[in-house]
Amino acid sequence: MRSRIALSTALALLIVAWSSAAPGRAQGQQQQPTVQIPKPGVPQIMTMEANFVRAAYNNEGYVILGYQLANRSVGEEWMLLEMGTTIRDKVPNYTLKREAISLETPNGMTIPLPTVAQYRQGEAAVQALQNRSKVQRDSINYFPPQAHKGCRIGFFADLGSRAVSYDQVELDPQFACLGRLYFNVPGGITRGQHWLNVKFAQSLVRVPFRILTEDEEKLLSKNYKSIKKQVEEAFKKKS
Repeated sequence: MRSRIALSTALALLIVAWSSAAPGRAQGQQQQPTVQIPKPGVPQIMTMEANFVRAAYNNEGYVILGYQLANRSVGEEWMLLEMGTTIRDKVPNYTLKREAISLETPNGMTIPLPTVAQYRQGEAAVQALQNRSKVQRDSINYFPPQAHKGCRIGFFADLGSRAVSYDQVELDPQFACLGRLYFNVPGGITRGQHWLNVKFAQSLVRVPFRILTEDEEKLLSKNYKSIKKQVEEAFKKKS
């Protein structure tokens, strides 16, 4: 499947704080929401699309994720993320291993990707997530234009499937790799700012995503721009 799409350099995840109308203003008039971009602490460019798709990239690697199901799972101890990744054009092939991926939660906890054995211990909860993911998900098939060959991220295989799990995946600039990640979150998923951390050979990419309140989701949904347009603008060839 070809995904001749790429990301814009414009925006990342929106963290929104809004306030009531200032005294003395006409009735019904309110201040515009204040939008802040989370700072990753590493050199990179970020963008976002729809309510639950986020992406980040630098000169070495690119990562995109979908987290609608995670946003609907507050309080649950297992988080499912849809992930896509590749390396940039002319970057040497890279073997992405399980230990190169982690989740950072709002309280500052860093959670490693679980082993297959740990994943299977949460079978009941994981199976429920997999069933819900059939309807609670967004497309993340958006990649730089040179990434046009399909590739599976096989750290986990759906329970009951014949697929095999692997502890690594070979990244190539031509490969658009897609798969699922699972994290066991002690105490359950909470609302607030999260980060998906992915270590490449020479750099770290941090993808920001926020578990939203209902009010935040309603407000933010009005501010999203088509990712297709963003990626075309970002990676179009200069004349």
